[in-house]
Amino acid sequence: MSIPAAFSRRDFLKAGAVAGAGLTLAIYLEGCGREPGPPPTDAPFAPSAWLRIRPDGSITVMVDRSEMGQGVSTALPMLVAEELDADWNLVRFEAAPANKAYANPFMNGMQGTGGSSAVRAAWQPLRLTGARARAMLVSAAATAWDVAPAACRTEQGRVYHDASGRSLGYGELATAAGKLPVPEEVPLKDPKNFRIIGRAMPRLDLLDVVRGADLYSLDVRLPGMLTAVVARCPVFGGKLQGFDASRARAIPGVRAVEQIDSGVAVIADSYYQAKLGRDALKVTWDEGPLAGLDSAGVTARLKALAEGPDQKTVRDDGDAEAALGRAVRKAEAVYEVPFLAHATMEPMNCVADVREGRCTVWAPTQIQWAPRTMGGGTQGAAAKAAGVPMDKVTVLTTRLGGGFGRRSEMDFVIDAVQASKAVGKPVKVVWSREDDIQHDFYRPATYNILRGGLDESGRLVAWTHRIAGPSIMQRLIPGFLPEFVANRLGLLKHGADPTSVESADNIPYAVPNVRVQYARAELGVPVGFWRSVGSSQNGFIAESFVDELAHLAEKDPVEFRRSLLSKYPRHLGVLDLVAERAGWGTPPAEGRARGIAVVESFGSYVAEVAEVSVTNGKVRVHRVVCAVDCGTVVNPDTVEAQMQSGIVFGLTAALYGAVTLKKGRVEQSNFHDYPMLRMNEMPVVEVHIVPSAEPPGGVGEPATPPIAPAVTNAIFALTGTRVRKLPIAL
Repeated sequence: MSIPAAFSRRDFLKAGAVAGAGLTLAIYLEGCGREPGPPPTDAPFAPSAWLRIRPDGSITVMVDRSEMGQGVSTALPMLVAEELDADWNLVRFEAAPANKAYANPFMNGMQGTGGSSAVRAAWQPLRLTGARARAMLVSAAATAWDVAPAACRTEQGRVYHDASGRSLGYGELATAAGKLPVPEEVPLKDPKNFRIIGRAMPRLDLLDVVRGADLYSLDVRLPGMLTAVVARCPVFGGKLQGFDASRARAIPGVRAVEQIDSGVAVIADSYYQAKLGRDALKVTWDEGPLAGLDSAGVTARLKALAEGPDQKTVRDDGDAEAALGRAVRKAEAVYEVPFLAHATMEPMNCVADVREGRCTVWAPTQIQWAPRTMGGGTQGAAAKAAGVPMDKVTVLTTRLGGGFGRRSEMDFVIDAVQASKAVGKPVKVVWSREDDIQHDFYRPATYNILRGGLDESGRLVAWTHRIAGPSIMQRLIPGFLPEFVANRLGLLKHGADPTSVESADNIPYAVPNVRVQYARAELGVPVGFWRSVGSSQNGFIAESFVDELAHLAEKDPVEFRRSLLSKYPRHLGVLDLVAERAGWGTPPAEGRARGIAVVESFGSYVAEVAEVSVTNGKVRVHRVVCAVDCGTVVNPDTVEAQMQSGIVFGLTAALYGAVTLKKGRVEQSNFHDYPMLRMNEMPVVEVHIVPSAEPPGGVGEPATPPIAPAVTNAIFALTGTRVRKLPIAL
């Protein structure tokens, strides 16, 4: 992966005006500067902000989404290469700069990576980029040979004229093609002719990953760079009253102790020295009104809201209350899920260099750029912290050692920029694991009351779900958007946070009477996007309660679901496939049982069967069978890997994940009390992909929601114990 050292300063750059000979197409990148005009003759062929072709035939695709192991730096170039008819051996990638040209329509116009949207957002524009470039190269070759473009064909990075036996490589045509107008309308390939999309192509970053050459922010080394750690108030919302830095400054290697927005930064020659300096600080905190907050108080508050009258109704089909009154058999259950930390394997960190009216940031960020009205993303946050205009900020996106939504926040970026500005040198801010777990933006805790009713034939006729929990979007909205704008953008739904009710308000089951309500809790605990967001908890809750109703109806869990999914063929397709491949209906090994769940999220449909045993109260998951319908598959290797990844992520949370509070503080601090699933606990995972011609769905998150209910439903089948609170405790 290549990370450019810097980008120019003006508002616009013609994409072709990148150093090196080749072919250029007229498109401008805001925030990078060259005056408009005809493309220079020595520029590479750049038919859009995403593509450059050089005279040596090498093809560089600018990857505008953050690579965190999910394979986006291969999947996006595959889209371009397919329509370009490129030689895959000549394809490379670079991280794109922060720029609105790379706005993600699935993220309200931010340049960002989230919502399992990287391939979905790129599906049309990157294929068009390749197709337009191919048309221009063909036109250049046809002109050179004085033949009709229709008489030419392309293959493996060359244009051929079969009638005369002539051919030219893309590199040879780059300069001439760059002088041609960019066609607006170009045909895209029929999927039956794909030779790259749908194949397991070698990952472009594989060699660098294997040899440890890929660049993480922690790897960045700059001349004169210092390292900082920050002392933060241990209580949410607390403020700094004062500090004595005399002992910290006495630590060898400590160069400065500076107050910044998040607390006190100790800046030293090395991380170890900075940490020793922080340990030596004497800090006085005003712990504020949350100093008495504990987990029992959180639960009590959520319970009161779930039971109370202050509800937003987000779905109201039929008359659920009347139908429940008429139901022959009824079930009611309370489900609880805890706050969860992200615990990315690479702790939070960032490098910033603020000098001479400019700011350069090396950041493992999920949001490079956003409109000013939405905070500006990393570029905007850095500009505000440095006190410079946004166009004076360069954002260099490094590889992310895990993101899961945590790196869509800006706190770690602001830390680095403010520390660098304070000392006038480049500074790397590094968070310890304790910092990371105790100062996160957590997956919201929720309290849920569900009721369901069956008629005399065992048909599900009524379903109600009341959710109480903090709102991620309404934490963010007051800072950058008035509520009416948020409603127009879909950031609010019926006055409620859609991320709080997803996979609850859209349950696919054919129930004539459904009511889903949401009560927002203001607890003061910072909440944020966590892998699969609201679907991570609501998928568990809804799929567990469906299982309860199947048991009440005295029906097999698969057959019960199947009877309710006749109008949802994609749900039904993954349900049937996973049941078949898991051997549903056949006896499992002695001492084991199976559970099933199916959840739609982020445009994809995933069903999972977990095979589980329980020994002395300890749950062991032996096997997980996963079926996924994610539409058209770009790279099946990536899909399989992301299903496995989402399963282990969700399984870790189901078995172990909980952030608890005492005296306004997070009680967990490291992996000894916030454990991860160990290698010897990992189940065998089988992934089966449903062939589909639908547009691509997401793959980074959809495997996480079904795993917890599949496991807990298996526990019930084995023991008769219904798990309604996570993490699992028997």
